[in-house]
Order: sequence, then C-alpha cells, then structure tokens
Amino acid sequence: MELQEALTQITEIRLQMARTEVFRGYRAVPAAFSGALALAAAAIQALVIVEPLQHTGAYLSLWIGSAVVSGASAVMEMVIRARYARSPFTRELTALAMEQFFPCLAAGGLVTLVIVQAAPASIWMLPGLWQVFYSLGIFATCRLLPRSMSAVAVFYALSGLATLTLAQGDRALSPLAMGIPFGVGQLLAAAVLYRTLERDHDAA
Repeated sequence: MELQEALTQITEIRLQMARTEVFRGYRAVPAAFSGALALAAAAIQALVIVEPLQHTGAYLSLWIGSAVVSGASAVMEMVIRARYARSPFTRELTALAMEQFFPCLAAGGLVTLVIVQAAPASIWMLPGLWQVFYSLGIFATCRLLPRSMSAVAVFYALSGLATLTLAQGDRALSPLAMGIPFGVGQLLAAAVLYRTLERDHDAA
C-alpha cells in the first residue's frame, strides 16, 4: 500500500510539474497546413458544391473530411515529438493537451450529429458553431500554450459569432463562412507558434 501511495504521489507531482511547462507539441507547419487545407476546401466547395443547402451530405463530407485530415496531421506530429522528446514531461504534456482539447471536439461532433439527424433546417448554423467550439478548445489549452495563443481563441470566437449572424439565407453554408475563418485562423496560429516557440530554437 505504501508503495502504491508513493507511485500515485509521484504521478501527481509529475502532472503538476507538467502543467507548469509550455507545451511545444503544437507546431507551425501542421497549423499552416490546416489553414491552407481550409482555403483549398473552400475553393473546392465553390466549384463543386454550388448549392450546399441542397447537397448537405457533400458539404458535410468535404468539411468533416478536411477536419479529420488536419487533426490527423497535428496528432501525428505531436505523437512523433512526444516519442522522441528528451524532456521527461513531454508525454504528460501531450496527454494533458489532448485531454483538455478533446471535450470541444466531442461536443462539436455530438451537436453536429443532433442537428443533422433531428434539426436539419438548422444546418446553416454549423460553420459558426464549429468555430465557437474550436475557440473553446484553444481556450481550454491556453494554460499550456504561449499567452498570445489566446488571441487566436478570441479570433475564432468572434468569427463564429459573426458567421452565425451573417451567414444566413442566401449566404448560408457559403464557402467563405468556413474558408476565411479557418484559413486565416490557422495561419494566425502558425505565425504565433513559430514566433513564440520555434523561431529562437531555429536560430539557435
């Protein structure tokens, strides 16, 4: 029992120390790739899905597929860095960051499922809701990230509210409602990550 208590205390101490570290698993390149992918998806939608309200299945497939690809690239980068990192706290930080960000993804996925299944007339709200949920995920992990990342979270919150306000009627599910917020937002995140975490390291 004493050994078990000691191991538990050590684990808790490691987690507390990990919380005081800056998480370096989010990198500029995957964030920039995600932004470029959002702009590309918007262009594809504009060319292929001319009337998204009449083809919501294709619209959802395009944007959910883009989100999965973006998320997979970011997770792969984090896992690889955690596996080969020298810091003993990197794995704890990576697990903690994923744990803090996951609820917003789960909530966004469940809300999407409910709207599609039970309230299809409200599908026009999804782009704005996705941005708001994403901002909450960034806010949740801000304590592990450079302070300037909070500006990215604020950007997504404001863009989500603006999308909910403006992207209605004929503008509902416009490619700009997803392409501009996520394209600009992810490129902004990439710039913040590079400036605060990577530039000095690269220069060294």
